[in-house]
Amino acid sequence: MASILRVNTLTDASSNNSTAMSTINQGTAKAWVNFNGTGTIAIRDSFNTSSLTDGGTGNYDVNWTNNFGNTNYSFVGSDGNYGMTNTEPQNLSTNEANMFSYNDSHALTDTHLAGVAHGDLA
Repeated sequence: MASILRVNTLTDASSNNSTAMSTINQGTAKAWVNFNGTGTIAIRDSFNTSSLTDGGTGNYDVNWTNNFGNTNYSFVGSDGNYGMTNTEPQNLSTNEANMFSYNDSHALTDTHLAGVAHGDLA
């Protein structure tokens, strides 16, 4: 039988550090992914990520397990070789986010990537 724990605030044992449940709900990542973007792409580890789609060199779609409520969520990506990826916020949809990875010469390149999304789920 499932149970529900209803609280307004979580606090540590000494009651010195507390956090409102609204902060936890709104402030935690709703999805993230770490994947190998070279050769046959593959998810290494993830949360709320169902799959990846390889759109060509340096172009990936990250597909969500549970959709976002709208396209106004934040998505940030980084790569293991070049520091930051260029993400295309205009390509966010409720069920996926599109990522591009550029090298130092600003050419699309396959690399190891990670991305995180914050926002409201549907």
